[in-house]
Amino acid sequence: MDKLISSGQKNYEDFKKKLTSSIIPLLDIIRSYCLSLGTDVIEDVRMHRIVFCKSFSFRFFADIEPQNDSLIIKMYFGRKKPQKIIKLKANENMDKVKNLLYEAYNSIH
Repeated sequence: MDKLISSGQKNYEDFKKKLTSSIIPLLDIIRSYCLSLGTDVIEDVRMHRIVFCKSFSFRFFADIEPQNDSLIIKMYFGRKKPQKIIKLKANENMDKVKNLLYEAYNSIH
């Protein structure tokens, strides 16, 4: 199964070309982590952000929008639960974010 869906003519490499070099390694780490959560994870590269879904039913669990020096990460835990928004900078510990992404992925059915 191909894990990439493109809602335009963009792919991840094209998307990275627009970003500042300081944020690319952070985005690469978060992207790799999201894709590692399961074989049913789908990446949807959009114009200004990347959305990670669980299966082709497009149940979002993460929405990542790069900024100049950070990532805005919106995590979804289900339709009736509030989303969590975190601003992650390159020098911050990512363990909390990874734990929340794991929880979001597992809460989407």
